[in-house]
Amino acid sequence: MTNPFRQHFTYRRLWQFAVPSIAMMIIESIYSIVDGFFVSNYAGKAAFAAVNLMIPLLLIPATTGLIFGTGGAALVGQCLGEGQRDKANRLFSLFTVVTLSTGTVLTLAGAFWLEDVLRFLGANGDLLRDCRQYARIILFSLPCYTLQIFFHSFFATSGKPSVGLAVSMAAGCLNTGLDAILVISLPLEYKISGAALATAIAETVGGLYPLYYFLRRNDSLLRLSRPAWSGRAVVQAMANGSSEFMGSIAMSLVGLLYNFQLLRYAGAEGIAAYGVMMYISMIFASVFTGYSVGTAPVISFQYGAENYRELRSVLRKSLLLLLGSGLAMTLGAELFAAPLCSLFVGYDAALLEKTVSGFHKFALSFFLMGFGIYGSAFFTALNEGLISALIAFLRTFVFETAAVLLLPLFLGISGI
Repeated sequence: MTNPFRQHFTYRRLWQFAVPSIAMMIIESIYSIVDGFFVSNYAGKAAFAAVNLMIPLLLIPATTGLIFGTGGAALVGQCLGEGQRDKANRLFSLFTVVTLSTGTVLTLAGAFWLEDVLRFLGANGDLLRDCRQYARIILFSLPCYTLQIFFHSFFATSGKPSVGLAVSMAAGCLNTGLDAILVISLPLEYKISGAALATAIAETVGGLYPLYYFLRRNDSLLRLSRPAWSGRAVVQAMANGSSEFMGSIAMSLVGLLYNFQLLRYAGAEGIAAYGVMMYISMIFASVFTGYSVGTAPVISFQYGAENYRELRSVLRKSLLLLLGSGLAMTLGAELFAAPLCSLFVGYDAALLEKTVSGFHKFALSFFLMGFGIYGSAFFTALNEGLISALIAFLRTFVFETAAVLLLPLFLGISGI
């Protein structure tokens, strides 16, 4: 096939190349958003709080897909830029096996320690029961979800971001349809199980089809073959992807800390309000994450080909695109805070008022959010894992942890 990376990237071409990955990440975020919408509106705010409490825990095993997806894609993309296609395929195959194996082990560990962690966070009674009910089903699909996240980066690296978009759209539609059927039709005590089952089936499809696609003959730049073990490549991929790993783990841990603080200051209702903000922010953050994933192969390829003039051009154009997008998202979020929040908690006037008030403050973060996400991804694509990890660690863990611990002492629930 014609190599799509051998071209000059204008603003239009750069955006067009990134759009499938942006759409793919937005659809990916719909999984938990759809669950939240149906659970909140048909099972109530208590069940909604349980789903929100679970999400940070369930994302931890999936970080394996981020590590080897972003970190491995940087190595594979550089090999393609150097003209070493056979080596690129061998590395791609190795990272696929390691991702699936590690994701499975972490899922089993998560299942073993789940209840202890939930009790430590303060979940008890009905909240603990609902969390357990949701997790026992969805844990089975987490290895496949890990693969789905992993293949996000490699669909772009293989020159087939549109195929990745189609897979995500199919899985997203399946999740939505099953949620509509199961959550609405099942008795109240089983609605949260229906939401978990809908997501588990969609994640399984979203993870296994890309595996099938790359195993069979295809016209992309990559194909799965017999992997050749290389400890050095695995370590390098982990170093490259350490920022995404650190960022994802930090987000999960900080998410648990948010829930802990919210239970102290506002109870389960506070978790429900914050959950709405998180669901909406997933869509906004997905634009920046999708752009970073979609353009990372361009950066890795140009770096491998030593085309530094084009590399600088891509960086300059990307920063301007992120600036405009961040401004537009911030203004949009401020203007439409009430209707967006009412989609989830419009049935409860007091909860809606609390949620909208918090979202007006929270939405200010969208203006600069893209620079942190893209900056980390840019250095990952250059195989500069240490710099990338430092950006991600400071952004997602150090500053946010300090804020969520200290600001409530002065501002109460508004500080969170």
